[in-house]
Amino acid sequence: MISRPSTARAPFVAVAGLSVRMLAQSATRAGLRVVALDLFGDRDTREASELWFDIGGGGLAIDPARLAEALARCARLPGMLGWIDGSGLEPFLARLCSAPGLPRFIGNPAEASAQVRDPRRFFALLDELGVPHPPVAFTRPAAAQGWLVKRADGCGGTHVEPLATLAAHELAEQAYFQRQRRGRAMSALFLAARGRARVIGFAQQLTCTMGTLPFVHAGSVGPIDLPPAVEVRVRAAIAALCARVRLCGIHSCDFLLDGESFEVLEINTRPSSTMTLYETAAREAWPHGLLACHLDACRHGRLPPEPAPATCRAGQRVLFAPHAFEASQAFSDACMRDPHCRDVPMPGTRLEAGQPVCTLLVQAPSVDAVRHALDAHHALVVQRIETCREPSPSSHESDRALLHCHS
Repeated sequence: MISRPSTARAPFVAVAGLSVRMLAQSATRAGLRVVALDLFGDRDTREASELWFDIGGGGLAIDPARLAEALARCARLPGMLGWIDGSGLEPFLARLCSAPGLPRFIGNPAEASAQVRDPRRFFALLDELGVPHPPVAFTRPAAAQGWLVKRADGCGGTHVEPLATLAAHELAEQAYFQRQRRGRAMSALFLAARGRARVIGFAQQLTCTMGTLPFVHAGSVGPIDLPPAVEVRVRAAIAALCARVRLCGIHSCDFLLDGESFEVLEINTRPSSTMTLYETAAREAWPHGLLACHLDACRHGRLPPEPAPATCRAGQRVLFAPHAFEASQAFSDACMRDPHCRDVPMPGTRLEAGQPVCTLLVQAPSVDAVRHALDAHHALVVQRIETCREPSPSSHESDRALLHCHS
């Protein structure tokens, strides 16, 4: 656990997940004191939080025992409103929500989550409501070609693999099968309360391939304008789901967009990383951040007014390590000074090839301009990895003066 002094008397809220910088910063905008529980403890996460707990297990995995222990400690803090889940908690959520001695969970009741997270129930509900989705199966298809394997308790695209790459004994207990379809990967961010829904906007998902995983989450761009007829149908599908399931809080609906048609893939029953896009592109619409709206929806059943159209666009992109390296003090400092860098690693952090280094966040007048800005800044930070190195102890003093970091 790491803490910093506090002078505020505002209530506490705890945010937990694989990485919670986004949630911590949004909660700070809402005027709350934050307890952050995640794996990385990035510099800007700690800067936004009064307390940070390391809940990491082996590799990039959450240790459920450390998570439960940290939440129990949060429960003893005076003025603790409750805790909010981020990505990576799907396998543990039901158990945590029913465990004694923990703070109040600020999110969906377990039954509401189960209705959309259990694929058998979810896709049957979509069929009943007439909402299109790719074909699904719950027994292994005889012909593997064209089928994906998905885990119901996964996140970030690490739970999706082509069936053809897996042997029968490698299938997880939570696995189901979904036809691979054409279309752009999209996401709708929405708030729900008391059977009603408020769509915040639509974003395009950015993915990359890592090993046998073809759809690893790598960022998003938005808001994106949908064809008007499609937008009407997507909004109607979300409204119908919320009326039936009575979800509450911030969610995202992942879907494929193919011309004038769409197919729903899944619902994420937690605040989504695309929150950042709307807080960046339409900051005046969310002066206290979107997590404040999540709290309002979950605690008081209130939804915000329909947001005005954004006048600009935003994009975020995860930068993965091109090779193994250690984040130097110089690299970490340069990224903290960079207004386009988020999730900045602490000095001394060892990053293996393919692991996330930081997140790039840009704002521009158009989607194309956002993409160009992300590409340019990606190249800059990759160069920074190579140039922001600490000199070795044997380096001459004049060499130290030549240490150069792009900021």
